[in-house]
Amino acid sequence: MMAVSFSAAGSASRPDAVVVGAGLIGAAAVLGLTEAGLRVCWVAPPGFDASPAAAPDAAPDWDSRVYAVSPGSVEWLSSVGAWRGVDGTRTCDVIAMRVSGDDGRSGIGFDSHDARRPRLAVICESSNLAYALERAVTARGDAVTRISGPVVELRVGERTASVGLSGGTTLRTPLVIAADGAASTVRELAGITVDRRDYGHTAVVANFRCAVPHHGVARQWFFGDAVLALLPLPGDLRSMVWSCADAHAAWLLGLPPEALAGEVARVAGGEAGSLQALAPACGFPLRLQRVSQLVGPRIALVGDAAHTVHPLAGQGMNLGFGDCRELSAVLSACGPQADPGDLGLLRRYQRARAEPIATMRLATDGLFRLFSSTLPGAARLRNLGMGWVDRAPLLKRELMAAAMD
Repeated sequence: MMAVSFSAAGSASRPDAVVVGAGLIGAAAVLGLTEAGLRVCWVAPPGFDASPAAAPDAAPDWDSRVYAVSPGSVEWLSSVGAWRGVDGTRTCDVIAMRVSGDDGRSGIGFDSHDARRPRLAVICESSNLAYALERAVTARGDAVTRISGPVVELRVGERTASVGLSGGTTLRTPLVIAADGAASTVRELAGITVDRRDYGHTAVVANFRCAVPHHGVARQWFFGDAVLALLPLPGDLRSMVWSCADAHAAWLLGLPPEALAGEVARVAGGEAGSLQALAPACGFPLRLQRVSQLVGPRIALVGDAAHTVHPLAGQGMNLGFGDCRELSAVLSACGPQADPGDLGLLRRYQRARAEPIATMRLATDGLFRLFSSTLPGAARLRNLGMGWVDRAPLLKRELMAAAMD
């Protein structure tokens, strides 16, 4: 194999870290590491275009996939120079959220005023975020070197890890970051085990033009084992996420756009008025994944490589940004002379992320189990619980604070 090393000055020294994975979390990890003073080699999959994505305003269509970016994530993305690249005309602040139970009467309301914040979240398209992150990475100049190719080998030594790419290239570095998604190759090569459980559900996503204004309010309805969410987009647009059993999802995905719009309007009880589909719907299978450890010798996992949770709370992407933020903070605190791949150092990152990840996993999985339960009395219990939480302002404030971090 051909050994390759990079540096900001173009010398023969090795990179301080190799990030594998070119998605949103891969880009965020690169920004976090360079913010901590590290020189990074970013490994992208074959065919990845290293130039910034097309500006979002160049595309008239709206992404089917959007994210509810928390205020904490916005603050961190701003600190690393990424949020300024987001096209604000294609985002929408969530100022309130209304969650309805399956009895048609119970529910919970969350309001930014109660949280003492200007917004609960910002709804942003995937391409808009990708463009902003790419611009920020490009602005880091020689601190980031990009290379394309799938990872086929990983060897970990006492002071260095070697990442082998197809075609014969080897990258030597003290730290490897796995940001390559739920089916992470780096995680597998590192021998880190993962516990997977398919929910047997699919998230059906689509965008609609709606007759009734949303006023910045996100809506969510629980129907037994299904969850329907309508998220505000600019103007009279809304983004739908309908998480339901695979068979139901297949039926929804098979509907013509106008028929799907009618079904969503019916199930939403007219809250959005009549709907007009902007594009065909897409579906994403849902699963829960829990890894045995977030770090290994000279390895750290971030994003979906480290965890996947049910999307009913819309926090999967924020968890990934939180990983990148915490890893950057740990490496920044250790000083420029420290070994960034030291296992003791990486375990600080693991300890810091253990509680937020476990809390979100338990909350989302617990809610899914509660609302999908067919045990006698389960429906009455969950609806009573919703009403109780709605009447407990201190508890609601704590829940909002956790979601906005």
